[in-house]
Amino acid sequence: MVYESFRPEDTFGIACKMGREAQKGQVVCLNGDLGVGKTLFSQGFAKGLGIAESVSSPTFTIVQQYDEGRLPLYHFDVYRIEDSEEMEEIGFVDMVYGEGVCLIEWAEYIADILPEHFLQVTIEKDFEKGFDYRRILVECI
Repeated sequence: MVYESFRPEDTFGIACKMGREAQKGQVVCLNGDLGVGKTLFSQGFAKGLGIAESVSSPTFTIVQQYDEGRLPLYHFDVYRIEDSEEMEEIGFVDMVYGEGVCLIEWAEYIADILPEHFLQVTIEKDFEKGFDYRRILVECI
């Protein structure tokens, strides 16, 4: 499915809807260039899960856990991961196959350890359609 976002609020709203529909055990992989809106998407997704806490990209901590929503959210940013084996140290497998929802920014860096099925969200800019325009492609993998 392809969504078009013409303002940051649109991207937030699309993600919020996806968060409201998220199910236990779901893995959502976010891909896109720097500055494309992955963190904004993560904030909207968390809001959809009922998380009121401030959500930021866990760039240096790799994972941030939020428990206050209707499902736990494990928000990963694996941009700085050099080897997917590093994910074992933080309990990645337990989180992916646990009771919550995993949202993984830069998921392409750990493609070799992703579960067989996941939701892939790719966010792209298109300056011909405007500075704030985003094309959001959602695929079931």
